[in-house]
Amino acid sequence: MSVKNVIKLLKSELEFSESSIDKLKTFHDCLLDYNKKYNLISKSTEKNVWFRHILDSAQILKFIDRKKDNNIADFGSGAGFPGLILAIQSRNNIFHVKLYEKSALKRDFLNEIKEKLDLQNVEVKGDIYESEITSNTITCRAFKKLKEIINISREMIKKPHKLIILKGKNAQSEINNVSLGTNYSYKFENSITDQDSKIILIEAK
Repeated sequence: MSVKNVIKLLKSELEFSESSIDKLKTFHDCLLDYNKKYNLISKSTEKNVWFRHILDSAQILKFIDRKKDNNIADFGSGAGFPGLILAIQSRNNIFHVKLYEKSALKRDFLNEIKEKLDLQNVEVKGDIYESEITSNTITCRAFKKLKEIINISREMIKKPHKLIILKGKNAQSEINNVSLGTNYSYKFENSITDQDSKIILIEAK
């Protein structure tokens, strides 16, 4: 999909404003510049950032209730996917997004983007295991195996919450190998960027 078509989709289907698209363009350019020195994303995806990374992240907006405030924790944010993309889309700061990333180098990049784009609704955090998680929505992409994500959910997040997890073709086998328990329910949604990938939506009560 061309950049033009990705931007059109972001506007028409996912409610990105012209201002947020401008921020995405700045983010895109900074990401590629940073990637010349540091391995934030795979070199093979540099020419397709809008589709492979930005749209892939933005699609989870369809599964977040944007009529209410959301306190979002993004586990393993890396270069900002998907959490930073959600924060950029957020109107009137309805999303408060905490980006959890243990790599100091990647945290430096995320803080630089936060300042450059003046994202008041973003906090950059360190390792999730050294933090108190109070969010009602958890997002992650290319983070850890589902079993470990569920363990974090059980052990570190005491209140009801929703997990939105971007997974590849092994999503079904991963969830088959996890004992969720009666207070967890899940469903799959198809990814719009990869026919073999899934979005796992988990409700923890």
